[in-house]
Amino acid sequence: MNRNDVSVISSSRLSALATNKVLRNTYLLLGLTFLFSTLTAYLSFVSNARPLNPLFFIVGVYGLMFLTNALRNSPLGLIAVFAFTGFMGYALGPILNAYIANFTNGPQIIATALGGTGLIFFALSGYVLTTRKDFSYLGGFLFIAVMVAVLAMIGNIFFQMPALNLGISAAFVLISSGLILFQTSEIIHGGETNYISATVSLFVSIYNLFISLLNLLGAFSGNRD
Repeated sequence: MNRNDVSVISSSRLSALATNKVLRNTYLLLGLTFLFSTLTAYLSFVSNARPLNPLFFIVGVYGLMFLTNALRNSPLGLIAVFAFTGFMGYALGPILNAYIANFTNGPQIIATALGGTGLIFFALSGYVLTTRKDFSYLGGFLFIAVMVAVLAMIGNIFFQMPALNLGISAAFVLISSGLILFQTSEIIHGGETNYISATVSLFVSIYNLFISLLNLLGAFSGNRD
C-alpha cells in the first residue's frame, strides 16, 4: 500500500467520523428541541392561549429561522434554535385546543397524527440510514414543490376552498416526507455539515408533517361537535 492509498483511507475515515458526529449531534439536538417545544405547546394549551396573529407568526418564524441560520456556527445558535422551536411549539397550543373543542374525538385525532408523524419520520430516516442511498437529486424538485404549495396556501387565504385546503395538506405530507429523505441523505453524505442547520430543517419538516396529518384527519372525521 503506497502513501496515496493511506492518505485516501485516512481522509475517508475522517469524513465518516465527521458525518457520524453531525448525525449524532443532530438527533440529540432534535430530541431536546422537541421536548422543549412540547413543553411550550403544553403551556400554551393549558393556558388557553389565543391563536397567534398570522402576520406575527410568519414574521416570528422567518425571523427566528434567519437568526438561527446566522448564528449556526456560534454557541448562541443553540439558544436561537431553542427559541425557534419553542415559538413553534407555543403556536401549536391553540391549534390543539381547537381540535379538542371542535371534535368529539379530538384527542384521538391528535394522537393518531402524532403517531403517524413519528412512524413516517423513523421509517424514512431508518431507510436512508440503512440503505445509504443518496437522495440529493430530490433537492430541485422539492424546492419547486414547496414554492407551488406555498403559493397555493396564499391563494387559499382568499378563496377559502376546502378541497384546495385538503390538497395542500396532502401535498405537504408528501413534500415533508421527501424533505426528511433529502435532509437525512445530506447529513450522511456530507452535504450538510452543521448540526444546528440540520436540526432546524428536520424540525420544520416534522412539524409540517404533523400539522398536515392533523388537518387531513380532522377533515375526514365526522365527529364534529
